Amino acid sequence: MFLAYAAYMDFTVHQMDVKSAFLYGKVQEEVYVKQPPGFIDPNFPDRVYKLDKSLYGLHQAPRAWYETLSKHLLENGFTRGAIDQTLFKHKEEKDTIMVKIYVDDIIFGSTNPRLCKEFEEVMRSKFEMSSMGEMKFFLGLQVDQSESGILIHQEKYVKEILTKFKMADSHPVKTLVEVRHCLTPDVDGESVDPHLYRSMIGSLMYLTASRPDIMFAVCLCARFQANPKLSHLSAVKRILIYLKYKPKLGLWYPKTDLFDLVAYSDSDYGGCNLDRKSTSGGCQFLGNRLISWQCKKQSTVSQSTAEAEYIAAALCCSQVRWIHHQMLDYGITFHETPILCDNTAVPHITKNPVQHSKTKHIEIKHHFIRDCVEKKHIQIVEVKTHKQTADIFTKTFDSTRFAQLVEMLGMINFQ
Repeated sequence: MFLAYAAYMDFTVHQMDVKSAFLYGKVQEEVYVKQPPGFIDPNFPDRVYKLDKSLYGLHQAPRAWYETLSKHLLENGFTRGAIDQTLFKHKEEKDTIMVKIYVDDIIFGSTNPRLCKEFEEVMRSKFEMSSMGEMKFFLGLQVDQSESGILIHQEKYVKEILTKFKMADSHPVKTLVEVRHCLTPDVDGESVDPHLYRSMIGSLMYLTASRPDIMFAVCLCARFQANPKLSHLSAVKRILIYLKYKPKLGLWYPKTDLFDLVAYSDSDYGGCNLDRKSTSGGCQFLGNRLISWQCKKQSTVSQSTAEAEYIAAALCCSQVRWIHHQMLDYGITFHETPILCDNTAVPHITKNPVQHSKTKHIEIKHHFIRDCVEKKHIQIVEVKTHKQTADIFTKTFDSTRFAQLVEMLGMINFQ
């Protein structure tokens, strides 16, 4: 979201790191530690030290550091986000500087380069900093900034996991899962090492931070972690082989004037071979920049496609409302955000307050979407199936359709 805003405002994102950040935090509680080896007082070997500042490994350390940092920024004219407590901003006439904090890693950007330099001086006045210049690598994500936009990818990590699981020399394939996959519990199948299987799933889940194209396939395989079989391992290896085919695929955030919030919601119907539950899928765009996506098996068995789509739309609506609140800290307000759904019944159910035989069994928590429609926070808009971007999070496709959906997500294969 921060990077999408940076692309929209056309400013460069910089990065800095605080050296020994936790040691700056003041401990409010009464905490004692043993005398460390090599520093034991020979006269009082059984005594302990009372901490004045936090130490690495202390549960209170991250909170103490955050309080020290936020206090320093607030004293120097910054305001803290009301919703996102890790976002700080400072406005000076028409220019604004935005600062995002993740423990001791800090990224920031401004419409005026002078404000960035002043921010670095403010930080160095109290903390020992290392300025890393333009952001290149942050929280496992590689970020390439150019005059035309921002690219987010994990090419380095893809190569690492292909080498780790000995798949670097495999022959690539163009799709993640067979169109009519037969992934079942496979009770009579040959068992495989569960630790290896879970390690592969965990590695792939980390990759979904920048690769929404593999989200559905990874979530599908993750359902069999309790007792993995050879058929499940083959499916996971196919995902790795696909990554071999497209290791340089990333999210592209162009520098355009578009910044409207648009969401897509979709569901399959009884697609899970374990319990016949449906899968909800959704994605949200700021302009044409994908910022959020979901793939989740529903908690109940749906009795119709309309019910499955309605539950998926409610999940998408909750994510849209979260984005609404987050963007308030950026000074942007959205109204009547369209949620695009390819089922004709969903708009009618959201507008019909009367419970009848087809909807009275649906859990109450899903009906909050009606309230959001009535208050004009969102609107349900019907979209043709061939334009439904969220399809990629709910089912499998052939190589042609899959490539179209990847392109619709705003992902590009960079050089």
